Amino acid sequence: MSKSQPVREVNDRGSATLWVIAAIILVVAVATAGVARTRAVVGRHRAESAADLTALAAATGIGTTDPCRLGADVARANGASMIECVPRLAPDGRSGSVRVRVRCAMTLPVVGDRQAEATARAARERAT
Repeated sequence: MSKSQPVREVNDRGSATLWVIAAIILVVAVATAGVARTRAVVGRHRAESAADLTALAAATGIGTTDPCRLGADVARANGASMIECVPRLAPDGRSGSVRVRVRCAMTLPVVGDRQAEATARAARERAT
């Protein structure tokens, strides 16, 4: 007579907990990536808006005052810093264009502090 081996029962108790934990970790990772991406896009948009406003302010100063000083004030008011300002005056000195580059600071989850840069150009045309 052969000896019968005892049948082992498979115990799946607690396996659902592992699947739930794995799903939660996945959801948190995707949410964190989504938040980081969204904050990066918002930071870029802030930098672009600050550059546009800075260029417009600097262009209004052409022919009347220092356009770069005006631009720097507006950039600072928008939470950015102007890192480059290149005015190009027309021969009459009362019209021309200005190109500015600004930098905005932002904090991203997991990644930390980052900088967003944007460039804009605006002109002041000669009145006819």
